[in-house]
Amino acid sequence: MICLGASHPKLIPLLAFLIFSCSFPLATSDDTDTDRQALLCFKSQISDPRGALASWSNISINFCNWQGVTCSAQTPLRVMALNLSSQGLGGPVPPCIGNLSTITSLDLSNNTFYGSIPTELGRLSRLQVLSLWNNSLQGNIPSLLGSNPSLVYIDLGANQLTGGIPQFLANSSSLQVLRLMQNSLTGEIPASLGNLSSLTRLSLAINNLVGRIPESLSNIPSLERLILTMNNLSGSVPHSIFNMSSLRFLEMANNSLTAQLPQDIGYRLPNLQSLILSTTQLSGGLPVSLVNASKLEMIYLVSTGLSGVVPSFGSLPNLRELDLSYNHLEAGDWSFLSSLANCTQLTMLFLDGNGMRGSLPRSIGNLSNLLVLSFAQNNLSGHVPDSIGKLSQLNEFYLDGNNFSGSIPRSLGQWRQLEKLNLSHNSFDGSMPSEILNISSLSQSLDLSNNLFTGPIPMEIGRLINLGSISISNNRLTGAIPSTLGKCVLLEVLHMEGNFLTGNIPQSLMNLKSIKEMDFSRNKLSGKIPEFLALLSSLQALNLSFNDFEGPVPSSGIFGNSSRVSLKGNHRLCASTPGLSLPLCPKLESKGRKKYFVLKIAVPIPLSVVVIVLLCLVVILVRRRKEEPSLQHSSMHIEKMTYEDIAKATNGFSPVNLVGLGSFGAVYKGILPFEDDPVAIKVFNLEQYGAPKSFVSECEALRNTRHRNLVKVITLCSTVDPTGSDFKALIFQYMPNGSLETWLHPEDHGHDKKRFLSLGERINIALDIAYALDYLHNQCATPITHCDLKPSNVLLDLEMTAYVSDFGLARFMRNTSTAVPANSTSFANLKGSIGYIPPGKPNYEPILFS
Repeated sequence: MICLGASHPKLIPLLAFLIFSCSFPLATSDDTDTDRQALLCFKSQISDPRGALASWSNISINFCNWQGVTCSAQTPLRVMALNLSSQGLGGPVPPCIGNLSTITSLDLSNNTFYGSIPTELGRLSRLQVLSLWNNSLQGNIPSLLGSNPSLVYIDLGANQLTGGIPQFLANSSSLQVLRLMQNSLTGEIPASLGNLSSLTRLSLAINNLVGRIPESLSNIPSLERLILTMNNLSGSVPHSIFNMSSLRFLEMANNSLTAQLPQDIGYRLPNLQSLILSTTQLSGGLPVSLVNASKLEMIYLVSTGLSGVVPSFGSLPNLRELDLSYNHLEAGDWSFLSSLANCTQLTMLFLDGNGMRGSLPRSIGNLSNLLVLSFAQNNLSGHVPDSIGKLSQLNEFYLDGNNFSGSIPRSLGQWRQLEKLNLSHNSFDGSMPSEILNISSLSQSLDLSNNLFTGPIPMEIGRLINLGSISISNNRLTGAIPSTLGKCVLLEVLHMEGNFLTGNIPQSLMNLKSIKEMDFSRNKLSGKIPEFLALLSSLQALNLSFNDFEGPVPSSGIFGNSSRVSLKGNHRLCASTPGLSLPLCPKLESKGRKKYFVLKIAVPIPLSVVVIVLLCLVVILVRRRKEEPSLQHSSMHIEKMTYEDIAKATNGFSPVNLVGLGSFGAVYKGILPFEDDPVAIKVFNLEQYGAPKSFVSECEALRNTRHRNLVKVITLCSTVDPTGSDFKALIFQYMPNGSLETWLHPEDHGHDKKRFLSLGERINIALDIAYALDYLHNQCATPITHCDLKPSNVLLDLEMTAYVSDFGLARFMRNTSTAVPANSTSFANLKGSIGYIPPGKPNYEPILFS
């Protein structure tokens, strides 16, 4: 016998343990452990990327504190509810969830579960709420669900379930909510669903159901929502449906149904909040009694064939959305519009496509609570009243497809929340109102096309910096495309076709990085097609047809896909590559036999012909020297240039724009803000020894020369780059035919199609170079020696006229009668390129041809 008195201190811990143990019931039972294991099994078989079930662990004994788990209030502890909605969980639903035998509510909605619904759910005899909404579940609805008499709420919507609606669901006598919308269910609606006497909501919308609506559904005494929209149902709507006074939502739109609305429908359905019967063929007019269904919030009767005058809905204080589009309704005396001012909750009014006539009344300005208003596709005419400007809450406004005339009310400029505006296909005239272009909230679309607007496009168009789509096509607009349009950097769709616009496509449009569709067709635009259009990677459709563009078409980007570009009607364009249904540019035309014929003649030319040609050259040279005046003044056209200007013109000095490399830097092709045509930009590498001196020498030489066969300098840039280092560049006229080097030695430069210079072209080029040298040596106030004349420094324009370039090593010479000291700084060091430095006296020029 053990004595537990105080005289035995070693037994005190044992006594404390016994007392503690006896104060609680057994911590776990077999059933409790079954629930715990079922939950752990569920976790182990699904994906949990967010860690929503991190608290579910073997270490944690009390699973009732786990995320989403609700247990019974009494012991033994059992799982009563599992709510894991919107936790990012995925994978097939584990069958072991069927072991939660006491669960009454299971919510796995709005996750990414897939596979079939496990049949084990049918074993949950106490389950009342089942929500698997918005997952990716497939297959048929399990038959065992119909054997559960406790189910009150079933939501399997927004999945990919197939098959028919099971007849056995009618066995769930306690069922109040059945939501199966947004699946791929087929077959007919079971008439047995009419036996669900407790049903309040039946939603079967957006499936592939066929057949007629069972009349038995009207036997459900408490049905509040009947949602059958967007199926393939046909036949006549049972007339008894309109006697279900409990209905609050009657939605059967987008089927192939017919119906006869009772004239007293507003009294039969007094609790109606939503009436959506669009595309249902309704005979007769719109029942006036609808205005007595005072709880109505939404009326959608689109394309139902209704006729007659629109009733006055002003007695519906809760009306929020009214869509009567594409019927045969009339405006009458417009009293219905005045009455809608009493509907203070009204936000959307659609009356499109009814063929309404007359003019908009001033009372339209009283609908100040509207967010969306549309009178599109009617026969309305006259002027739009200024009172329209009072609708300051509008997000969307549509008047397209009418006969409105006159100017657009300037009061529209008061709108500050407008996102969409469509006034197209009317007869609005005058100038395009700048007030509209000041509505900075316009972000989705602006359509003013197919009107009679005249004059230039206002520069304020650049203020629409958030706009996604603009169309001003098919008007009578003149002048140039505003450069400010380039500020609309979010623009995706641009339509300007069918006007009288002139000038070039502005360089600023290169900033439209989001553009997908661009149409400038049927205008009077001219100049060259900008190269930057080929760099707009998002551009999917480009129409430049029927303008007056000229020159070569870019070959990269969108121009590489002829199906996405239209260039017809521009007769002075040529293509760099085949495929655009344009003639090839001259330098790329296939020469075929002609090329070889020229070579056969050029090679064996008799010596006598050469002598005659040389004599002609001498005569021409003498005449030119007598006729050509000495031009000593500067040819530099100075514009203030920054590093940013140069970087932008060359697309960040992109290798795509690189056209050549020299001893002291690189040459890029680019387009300057103040130039329409491409330019050549020579950027000096100032870290290269002699580069700064070369820049100064070239500037000095170009400042003192001007001749038609010397490359034209446009401007220069002498500044610092963003790192603080010196930056120097010269900007020249761009020569599209490259250098003489690439024509003399085409194999060395990778030409796919070699073209050889004809004898006549060679003579003209030599003559051009001779003119340039004669000018430099004999007509300048201070004679200049080029010091690096070679084929790569002779450039050719589109007409194959030669220009001498690169004066980085040029030297001013003293009077020829004065001897040059041997240690002269001009000639102390070896100058020029190897292979082109002539022997003999230092003031000779290099050899012209190799």
